[in-house]
Amino acid sequence: MSFDFDLFVIGGGSGGVRAARVAASDTGAKVGLAEESRYGGTCVIRGCVPKKLMVFASTYAPAMEQAAAYGWDVQMGGFNWSGFRRNLEGELDRLEGIYRRLLQNSGVETFDMRATVDGPHSVRLADGRVVTAKVILLATGGWPSVPDVPGAEYAITSNEIFHLEALPKRILIVGGGYIACEFACILNGLGVATTQFYRGDQILRGFDSEVQELVSKEMQNKGINLSLNNDVESITKIADGYIVKDKLNNEIIVDQILYATGRVPNSENIGLEGLDIKTGLKGEIIVDKYSKTNVENIYAIGDVTNRVQLTPVAIVEAVAFVETVYKSNPTMPDHELIATAVFTQPEIGTVGLTEEEALKKCAVEIYSTTFRPMKVILAGRNERMLMKLIVSKESRIILGCHIVGHAAAEMIQLAGVAIKMGATKEDFDKTMAIHPTAAEELVTMNNPTR
Repeated sequence: MSFDFDLFVIGGGSGGVRAARVAASDTGAKVGLAEESRYGGTCVIRGCVPKKLMVFASTYAPAMEQAAAYGWDVQMGGFNWSGFRRNLEGELDRLEGIYRRLLQNSGVETFDMRATVDGPHSVRLADGRVVTAKVILLATGGWPSVPDVPGAEYAITSNEIFHLEALPKRILIVGGGYIACEFACILNGLGVATTQFYRGDQILRGFDSEVQELVSKEMQNKGINLSLNNDVESITKIADGYIVKDKLNNEIIVDQILYATGRVPNSENIGLEGLDIKTGLKGEIIVDKYSKTNVENIYAIGDVTNRVQLTPVAIVEAVAFVETVYKSNPTMPDHELIATAVFTQPEIGTVGLTEEEALKKCAVEIYSTTFRPMKVILAGRNERMLMKLIVSKESRIILGCHIVGHAAAEMIQLAGVAIKMGATKEDFDKTMAIHPTAAEELVTMNNPTR
């Protein structure tokens, strides 16, 4: 049987684009790709890239305050949101252009429209055309989830925050995960009066408890009004904003509400039902260790599978898919010991087990220290950093590393390499320290704290 394409990819995010262009350029496969929005997906267009640029913008005010302590005559001005947004949009346009050129140069035929699965080997395009493919790859990503509460239609999500005409003066952020906490820090740093509701006992569920506690304390010290064990009861629109009634029977008035209460796989209305492609409780597409669905020639990668919702993971899954399907080299993506970062203020870097997870598996030693980083001392700031190693008593292998503070993300990337290789505490101890740095604490913690 002949097909229009060897491979057709639905979704033009980082994972879908990588799979399409590698399959086309490395194997000569005839590849088609459909994307209904902008190329680059969540990360490039409405996620990690614009968010990180906002993080940079939000850190200049405290940096200028510190500069005065180092002898600089600094004149603090206001933040120009419209100017920043113009520059941000220009950068996103540039990045999308790169993605388009990569596909074009690889020989991938692109369709700027929605596409759905129409059959085991067919894809229906929004303009009514049906194309056939030997293999179909679903890479449709995730989408923000908003709870069903009265007035929730007035709220925005992380998808819309970058397109606001003006910054609000007062904002409520609902959620306690990394996206909620990142935006709370960003907006607070840009001068927005920021309140955050989280229904749990502590923010950043799933992270090490020392990390949670330090970040929570530092966020509040920087002026974020964090309300734990609380949630939105209702939202009412008024002339000059919104009245939010909470679960504690209090009311606040804000100019904007941002829901960051999780993301769900973007799997609705893409044709899965007609083929009985199996999905999970959250709508995630169920795949095997090689990213194959229960339909022989249909695969799925990235956030739509809800395995690990990170852009680098989707890219690794894409490469593994090409190796498996087109290079006769069955390859399983490795989801173990993934180093991750959270761009709160202070920043988090983490890899491996938390203390709580490790204690359930084996006997461990904990090496942990908090300190004031050198950079803030002259400014008289009382910010704290955390360095923490979790070590198996029996094997001496480092099971987890957790860093809170400036450049935590940069440090954890390199620490992640060592831990992925199975480094022991003694390997760290034998490594000469670089002084004066914060990172030297990773190799100078000689005695366990517990």
